[in-house]
Amino acid sequence: MADLMKEYIDEAESVLLHTYNRYQVVFDHGDGVHLYDMNGKKYLDFVSGIGVFALGYNNKEYNDALKAQIDKIVHTSNYYYNVPAIEAAKKIKEVSGMDRVFFTNSGAEAVEGAIKTARKYAYLKDGGTDHEIIAMEHSFHGRTMGALSVTGTPKYREAFQPMIGNIKFANLNDIDSVKAQITDKTCAIIMETVQGEGGIHPSDKAFLQEVRKICDEKDILLILDEIQCGMGRTGTMFAWQDYGVKPDVMTSAKALGCGVPVGAFMMTEKVAQNSLVAGDHGTTYGGNPLAGAAICKVFELFEKLDVLNNVKEVSNYLYERLEEVKASCPDIVDHRGKGFMQGLEFNKPVADIICKALDNGLVLINAGTNIIRIMPPLIITKDNVDEMIEILKKSLS
Repeated sequence: MADLMKEYIDEAESVLLHTYNRYQVVFDHGDGVHLYDMNGKKYLDFVSGIGVFALGYNNKEYNDALKAQIDKIVHTSNYYYNVPAIEAAKKIKEVSGMDRVFFTNSGAEAVEGAIKTARKYAYLKDGGTDHEIIAMEHSFHGRTMGALSVTGTPKYREAFQPMIGNIKFANLNDIDSVKAQITDKTCAIIMETVQGEGGIHPSDKAFLQEVRKICDEKDILLILDEIQCGMGRTGTMFAWQDYGVKPDVMTSAKALGCGVPVGAFMMTEKVAQNSLVAGDHGTTYGGNPLAGAAICKVFELFEKLDVLNNVKEVSNYLYERLEEVKASCPDIVDHRGKGFMQGLEFNKPVADIICKALDNGLVLINAGTNIIRIMPPLIITKDNVDEMIEILKKSLS
């Protein structure tokens, strides 16, 4: 079987476009917080598909809900209504306090929709098409051209210039840098409430509240990207709910469907009544009945399993145990994060450590070259944390 796994890896390299440097493993199935490769080797998963599998693997209620919907209908198109999408939108409204929902297939698509919403909102105010958007350095919003344009990491953008125009960059948690970029043409400020790919950097509460205040004063839309940090990952359903602010537009994806490809952007009623109208935006697959059924079941299970309280309790323990690791390893220069979204910053590249951890049965991922990103399923226990810490220490030595 080991040879068979190698055969599949070799085949992948001959048929798939090489845009990922993949780890040398073929995962076959999962159960709870564990993954299993083709040889049956068991791995403790502290990546959760980059924050997607919040409920862990092989949850019977989730699986059964999808199977039941598949037997009814998977797709109809958005020229017609479907009950799962309506119910899913109602649940999102209930937990977020936003007013209108547009379903997409991915986080990047949600960001594209948010950008279009902001530009249309500004266009309807003054008829201009030269409005500006302020994004953050070290941010990550996706790989499509619009999302890439507001991603504050130059190496991702360089080969694909020109980007969409009139994008400026400020620094997270530096309010003066934001103020310096604002003009009478600024229509939106977009930021992750907690930066993920850029190194696990949470927004400061005072900073985010000041940005919200500026947006209110100048009628600028605040777009909060909750694709990675939302859906319970930081201990509230959406990370901004712990900051005493509310966005005008927000994006979600990843754990929104817990495995089914789905994203969404939401907005307040004021923005909805003054931005996109029929013909302005669309999607073939977004909001299909299967995705809607997944979202509905995800919210139901979050409540049934008391996921948010588990995150609050166990993430404090995770933080303490990671502090121990930091104290015992001179190569670790920083430890930061919020909830089940934490990072260990090293003074060297971490690829070898992640590979050793994988060999030792622990799935980890990086954020940049020198940061180990820790994003487990939201159902992990303190015992799972202890097991992870032991394997991590072994991999560091």
